[in-house]
Amino acid sequence: MAAPSGPAGNPDFWDERYQEPGWAYGQEPNEFLSAEAHRIPLGEVLCLAEGEGRNAVHLAGLGYRIEAVDQSSAGLAKARALAAGRGLEIRTTQADLGEFDPGQARWQGIVSIFVHLPAPIRRQVHQRMVQALAPGGILLLEAYTPAQLAFGTGGPREPERLCSASELAEDFAGLVPLICRELQREVLEGKYHKGTGAVVQFIGKKE
Repeated sequence: MAAPSGPAGNPDFWDERYQEPGWAYGQEPNEFLSAEAHRIPLGEVLCLAEGEGRNAVHLAGLGYRIEAVDQSSAGLAKARALAAGRGLEIRTTQADLGEFDPGQARWQGIVSIFVHLPAPIRRQVHQRMVQALAPGGILLLEAYTPAQLAFGTGGPREPERLCSASELAEDFAGLVPLICRELQREVLEGKYHKGTGAVVQFIGKKE
């Protein structure tokens, strides 16, 4: 998924990836999101670094009003096409997450699936997301941990872009954690997430 700063965060990198034939990460939603989306109150949901739209479109199909943010125009074009092909509509915004303003107390849900930012930017973005959640809102995140480097089945190769459960608990100290865990699982999402992965999963609620 797209992320600002550094070679893997270069918009040209992601435009090239999303212009490849097919779907880089598939058309089906992330497994963790699919299993836990019921926790998000109906309403407006913000999907971060959404790429080609698989998670945003899944949530739109469940009745959520979606805004998908990504820095890749090619990815967002495919996201809109995926939604239209299923008779759905999503809003899209092209932006660098390091500079994106999500607003205050606005969103019933914020979704971050395999968004890997350099640590200083990650902490800033996560703090803004806590402020952006409406009371009762849910933040849902899955990402790779540093242990993923030993698997090589997806994600960035820069250790500073990977995070642990303890780091997320600190980032999201303003939320009540409902799930905060590290585990290994099979991640089968298109051609770039393929095989056993070391992931961290977090769900937090804004009181």
